[in-house]
Amino acid sequence: MHVPHQDGIWINARIAAQGDPDRTLEQAALVVRNGMVAWLGPMILLPAEYADLPRHDVGNRWITPGLIDCHTHLVYGGNRADEFALRLAGASYEEIARRGGGIVSTVNSTRAADEDSLFEQSAQRLQGLLAEGVTAVEIKSGYGLDLATERKMLRVARRLGERYPLSVYTTFLGAHALPPEYKDRADDYIALVCEKMLPTLHAEGLVDAVDVFCEKIGFTIAQSERVFEAANRLGLPVKMHAEQLSNIGGTQLAARYRALSVDHLEYLNEADIVAMKQAGVTAVLLPGAFYFLRETQLPPISLLRRHQIPMAIATDSNPGTSPTTSLLLMLNMACTLFRLTVAEALQGVTTHAAQALGKADRHGTLAPGRSADFAIWSVDSLAELAYRTGGNACHGVVRGGIATSY
Repeated sequence: MHVPHQDGIWINARIAAQGDPDRTLEQAALVVRNGMVAWLGPMILLPAEYADLPRHDVGNRWITPGLIDCHTHLVYGGNRADEFALRLAGASYEEIARRGGGIVSTVNSTRAADEDSLFEQSAQRLQGLLAEGVTAVEIKSGYGLDLATERKMLRVARRLGERYPLSVYTTFLGAHALPPEYKDRADDYIALVCEKMLPTLHAEGLVDAVDVFCEKIGFTIAQSERVFEAANRLGLPVKMHAEQLSNIGGTQLAARYRALSVDHLEYLNEADIVAMKQAGVTAVLLPGAFYFLRETQLPPISLLRRHQIPMAIATDSNPGTSPTTSLLLMLNMACTLFRLTVAEALQGVTTHAAQALGKADRHGTLAPGRSADFAIWSVDSLAELAYRTGGNACHGVVRGGIATSY
């Protein structure tokens, strides 16, 4: 679906161009030319060359960069609501697994779904994010665990980016879990991931980055490094699920490979954080999973602050541990559960989320030469975006200079 870019001026706005509520413009205007920001600043300083462009009065509402959900597993088949109910009734993870639950259940549903069905299921989830001002999203594979289904998931993610008004970045997460057919043969499965799946999917133009789940219940340091080496050979950036349940050294490995981000991080230590700082790695916090799993080990926020590590926030939208499609709710959870400030939270879904994707040159900040992706908010204070736990204050979304509505 192609819509021509529109030129125009958005006037009578309050603008937080970096997503930072402490650095704002009042009585401001934002000029869009050819889908890009051409100028922004106080209305009284609007250059004469833009005076005749069409005007859009936002009525003193707030404008922020379009929000970015930098860690999702949005494409999958089925759901695990029944498993949730069983856990609440006292069933153990082992009992649920014996009944075919857990990640195997999602793998089976995703493998069974045809591409169109998978697209429709995933599109419903995506629309929840779109309605809240999201203009860029990362979507991981990892519920196929075989070449055909990983391809199908990534093709669906690409289709979502073509069909809906947002930028979709795809991440290959073949090393998410061990498929049943490779039970007790993790090294053989990693060989398949590195030697067959990743090169094939990259050659088909389906992969923007590569991720791995490095945990005691996931893949070892040695296996994770094999995945990173395979990504390096193809010139692909890497990221990592690490330090969610334990600390086995994943962040140190990720820093050595200059990963874009390390995500979860409840068991991060100061040595890890020093390594992240030296390598320029962004921390991605996932409060939805922390909440859903009733975790008690908090990420070391004060240490991340002390070492000035950029902290992004994402939904981790997935069927097993964070079945949410509300990035605004994650703002509140990041503040209430992790004690982030409002400024940290808002930058976590704008400037820092863009860094986590390696796309800080395009997303996350409103400035001349950047894509005109922004959200308009009907709030008196930007703090309301993190304060509310229901409702949606998003008045409108503009992507590439085109107003969209969901």
